[in-house]
Amino acid sequence: MKVPLEDFFPDIIGKAQRGLHLDDASLAQRARLERDQIERLKTGSGDRSQVSAIGAALDLAPDALVESFERSWEPAEIALDGLSQFNTDLLGMAVNAYLVWDPSSREAAIFDAGVDADQLFKQVRAEKLTINAIFITHTHQDHVAGLTDIISQCRAPVFAPAAEPVAHSQQVREGFKHKLGSLEIEARLTNGHSAGGTSYLVSGLAKPVVVVGDSLFAGSMGGAPNAYEQARKNNREKILSLPPETIICPGHGPMTTVANERVHNPFFAKR
Repeated sequence: MKVPLEDFFPDIIGKAQRGLHLDDASLAQRARLERDQIERLKTGSGDRSQVSAIGAALDLAPDALVESFERSWEPAEIALDGLSQFNTDLLGMAVNAYLVWDPSSREAAIFDAGVDADQLFKQVRAEKLTINAIFITHTHQDHVAGLTDIISQCRAPVFAPAAEPVAHSQQVREGFKHKLGSLEIEARLTNGHSAGGTSYLVSGLAKPVVVVGDSLFAGSMGGAPNAYEQARKNNREKILSLPPETIICPGHGPMTTVANERVHNPFFAKR
């Protein structure tokens, strides 16, 4: 099943406005547009030529923002041996969990709990995997709702950010490393969306993989109204500095790559 983008043009504009503490009237003044023009653009019925003015006012890349306005880009589907995405539903909101494994040793780790782990454990059994760790990117309810059930089924140790501890978990800080067969998992603090938001870089598969929680989405980023610049800086320096072929596994929406986001993400693409 193809996973849709998490954010579209109105979401992106809204996140940038909240991060910069700009209401529509202030944005209109900055962009030298009328307020009703801003409102029409947010509904998709405005003038495409005005999108760049909003981009400049919000420090968003104009070409990537136009793509979002026109809904003309989404990442190609990604497949990699040793990586699976599971899209689960919490009250109408789709949230991702991930399974990563060493194809040789069959040792595996779960990243975030999602809501329903039935499909995940079906794959664990089908692939004859052994779960030896559970990693949490952050503790918003949609990412830990299924954790108790997962622990009951595999009894693997849980690793969670030190700033967002989970009961009976081992605390993870910047630079923490864990071996998974021939793979290595390294923690990177990418907070901003949440106090302890942590991304996990997995090395040793055919391509690097980074599980980012809600720090970054395909074509967007997690909301960070109280730490917007910190969130952007972390995403830029700790995720988008990785090799272009690196697969990004977000908490919502489809998987993407560093190369994609450097070009198509309005928050980070070249101006």
